Amino acid sequence: MYEKIVEAANRLEGIAHKTPVHTSTLLNELTGNQMFLKCENFQRMGAFKFRGAYNAISSLPEASQNKGVIAYSSGNHAMATALTCKILGIPATVVMPDDAPQVKAAAVKDYGATIIRYNRKTESREEKAQDLIDEFGYTLIPPFNAEPIVAGQGTVAKELIEEAGELDYLLVPCGGGGLISGCAIAAKQLSPQCKVIGVEPVVSNDATKSFKAGELQAIEHPNSIADGLNTPTLGNITFPLIQEYVDDFITVSEEEIKAAMYFLWTRLKLVVEPSGAVALAAYQKLSVKNKRIGVVLSGGNVDVRKAGELFKDISV
Repeated sequence: MYEKIVEAANRLEGIAHKTPVHTSTLLNELTGNQMFLKCENFQRMGAFKFRGAYNAISSLPEASQNKGVIAYSSGNHAMATALTCKILGIPATVVMPDDAPQVKAAAVKDYGATIIRYNRKTESREEKAQDLIDEFGYTLIPPFNAEPIVAGQGTVAKELIEEAGELDYLLVPCGGGGLISGCAIAAKQLSPQCKVIGVEPVVSNDATKSFKAGELQAIEHPNSIADGLNTPTLGNITFPLIQEYVDDFITVSEEEIKAAMYFLWTRLKLVVEPSGAVALAAYQKLSVKNKRIGVVLSGGNVDVRKAGELFKDISV
């Protein structure tokens, strides 16, 4: 599978940004470790999702591209699909929930995609997308459960380790498992001793439950502030990869996510969304010192008008 990540890296060369790896003396002092933050908030459309979407869509046969693609997402995968299709000149339709963050829906529209809304409490996004596929012949670009998506996301860890060097730990947020699957494969290839740790909100911990139980678990209508991680369950492609390559999972509270986000904004001047702060929120629970730790900041697509509400109860 690692060779697929290398192929994806070649496909993304000159298209995706090679995002910076941020270090901080303050963060190192606070943690007692060397911390390397992979800043996917600086990726095109503001999140790692562009990597997987571009890798998947650009490798489709021409006939499929001409008919158009469809995706379902609360935001970042929708944006990634829309931007990729704008770049490649491919028609895009995106199924988004009614309560998707306004800033993300606006970006999807600006990129030229057609948005189809649904109520996540009463409707199935998969069924709505399938109805449109049956009618128009679109190709589905899933948000995580596909090998080209996993391979594209794996370029995050490939770049991080190639720049920062070998790591002792890699903390990766987990929703549907595409990012952590790809990153874990790359990490085990490039830094074999590295322990890959998935991080989830406590209120959206289906992957943690699945990992511990050894079989897929689901959560109905997860509702974390980390909206990009509100996936009900892992996929039949991502879960086996997680079982094989990921070492452990950590869960974090909503308060811990807010605190990590606030720290990134105010002390490191890094604008991340709640999902993007989840991995850093877990560092204290590792209970290690003098280690080299990679942290994936997965995205920065946050409505800044609402950020103050998230921060208002933070004690400084």
